[in-house]
This record gives sequence, C-alpha cells and structure tokens, in this order.
Amino acid sequence: MGDMESALLQVISGVQWGSWFRAAILLAMGVGLAMLSSRGIFSLTQRRASRHHSVMLRRLVFYVIIAVFVVAAMREAGFAPDVLLGAAGILTVAIGFASQTSASNMISGLFLLVERPFEIGNVIEVEGTTGEVIGIDMLSVKLKTADNLYVRIPNETLIKTRVVNRSRFPIRRLDLTVGVAYREDIKAVEHLLLQLAEDNPVCLEEPKPFVLLTDFGPSSVDLQFSFWVPSDQVLVGRSNMMTRIKNALDVHGIEIPFPHTSLYAGSASEPFRVELLRAHRQPQKEPADANKSA
Repeated sequence: MGDMESALLQVISGVQWGSWFRAAILLAMGVGLAMLSSRGIFSLTQRRASRHHSVMLRRLVFYVIIAVFVVAAMREAGFAPDVLLGAAGILTVAIGFASQTSASNMISGLFLLVERPFEIGNVIEVEGTTGEVIGIDMLSVKLKTADNLYVRIPNETLIKTRVVNRSRFPIRRLDLTVGVAYREDIKAVEHLLLQLAEDNPVCLEEPKPFVLLTDFGPSSVDLQFSFWVPSDQVLVGRSNMMTRIKNALDVHGIEIPFPHTSLYAGSASEPFRVELLRAHRQPQKEPADANKSA
C-alpha cells in the first residue's frame, strides 16, 4: 500500500501543473476569441453577402481559431509539433476509412457551397419532401416543412438526386385546369377567366395571363388557365383564384360537368333503355301429404 502511494506521489509531482494551467487558459481564450470573431464576421458580412455565405464564413472562422489555439495549448502542455502532426495524420486516415459516408457528405457539401443551388431561407423539394432551408452544414442540410417538421437530408443525397428550388426566382406561374360543358362558348369562358386575372390583386400584369384549350375530355372541354404570382403568394393565389373561378362560373350559368357515360347503338338511334327487373317469388307448394289428408 505504501509503494502505491509513493508511486502516485511521484507521478503527481512529475506533472508540470504550470504548463497544463497555461494550456487551459489558452483553450479558454481561444473559445472566447472564436465566438467573438465569428459573431463579428457574421454581422459584418450579413449586409454584404447572402445569409448562406455569412453562416459558412462564421463557422469557418470559429473552427480555424479553435484549431490554432488547440495546437498552441497542446504545445504548451509539452507535446512536440511533429508528434502532433503525425498523430493527426494517422487519425485522419483512420477516420477516413472508418467513415467513408461522412467523407462523401463533406465533399458533397463543398460542391453545394460552390454551386449554390439553394440558400438558407429558400423553399426546396427533395424526393417528395418540401421545406424551408434552415441550415446548411458540412454533412447535411436541415429543412423545416410546412407542417413544422424537422427534416435532415445528407449532402450526398442532394448531389445525386433532383432538387427543385421553389423560391429561387421572385415570381412563379400557376396553371389551373378548368373544365366546361361542350355546349358552352369557349371564347366567353376565356374572356371571363382573363377578366378574373385582371381583377385579382395577387396576379401580375406582366407576364400576361393566358388561356389554352388543352383537351376534349370524356365529359368536358379542358382549358389551361395560367397566370403569374409572387413566389411568396403561391398558395394564397391558387386558392383565391379557384374560389373566384367557381363563383364566376356559377353567376354566369356556365356548367362545370361531372363525368358520366351514355350508351348508344349509333349516331341516329335512340339510347338504350335500361330497366331493372326484379324476380318474383313463386308461391310455395303445399306438401302432398297435407293435400291427401284434406
């Protein structure tokens, strides 16, 4: 027991507590300086660059300062620089083999940073998921959906799949399909739809709205009604215009047909008469024995 205590005292007495204390002070100073510098860089570049670039630059400054102070603290604690570099190289190779997916996501994140297909605040669609970009990191992109869900998408997936940026441009075109009966005047319907677009404050005057006849459907003549709205008014503009179309068609007596099917033998013949026949129950026969007894 006495030998163990003496060995422990020798180890404790051999530790250079002054060097470790100075290393701890360097680490604390590094963290504080990194936080202040990153916030200052973010405030300075927020007005001159996009939010995406400001966030990436803030994180880059923070990690660079932390790395410099960590190396300085370890050197102050007595670790040789060449040993640190060798250990860092071996650790990097080991981590690279152990986490190939993470390395692929980091490389994909660099490509996204250079290409800039979207930025923080844009609304994108990836593999059927639509949401606002709230974070772009080296490994993944974070989305916030319309129903307030948090979705994390790896950067490698964004490089390999189709990405739709719904808010890249300031305006968007909405295409609505309007079906009217065959007996209606197409020109009158077209004029009515264009008048609705002109009276709607959400619709833009330029580019001009238009109406196209797209199909002769089974029960209706299908028209494509296209108009332009600001990107942040897509949902409101679509719902508002559909309500106005329904009300206007009802007021003007224009029929919106529903699918139905008629059977004909030919162009000059009458429609087939369809009649439902019900089977009549036959009266039950009395047993033969009962008749005989009667």
